[in-house]
Amino acid sequence: MRVKMEAEDGGGNPTHKALNKKVVAMLYKALAAGDGDAVSKLVMSNDDLEWRYHGPPQCQYMMWALTGHHQRHKPEDQKFKFKPRRIMAFRDRVIVEGWDGLDDYWVHVWTLKMDGSRLVIAKFREYFNTWLTVLIRSFGKEVRVWQSEPRLHRNRSLPDIILAI
Repeated sequence: MRVKMEAEDGGGNPTHKALNKKVVAMLYKALAAGDGDAVSKLVMSNDDLEWRYHGPPQCQYMMWALTGHHQRHKPEDQKFKFKPRRIMAFRDRVIVEGWDGLDDYWVHVWTLKMDGSRLVIAKFREYFNTWLTVLIRSFGKEVRVWQSEPRLHRNRSLPDIILAI
């Protein structure tokens, strides 16, 4: 898996941010391998996972993957595959961006927390074919900590959302 790791910024302990990135990278690896047991160890149960989605209703691929409904009856070569292109962590969040050709662009924002003695994914936001800008409030000012990279998608008109944390 080829992933561009962003510089550590936005506050927080660099060790925790590296561990958060590792957990999220393990999730994508488990999903790619179809390892449901590994996925269930990294993510809170479906009943406890807080999830938000923005995009076309037929493109909720990650939630389908997490719940085991990821296009079960489609041949392997037709299933949606997540290929992270850029990962950045700050505080308790990890942002992952990816695309497949010019048609499919996605951003995932994962929030991690301790569940007993293990680090798990507790919240998830999925943005499909949507530009995303993430802002945090720091010392009374809003600071942009992350923004979609539309290099390959400049000629597309997609909705733009600001996630304020």
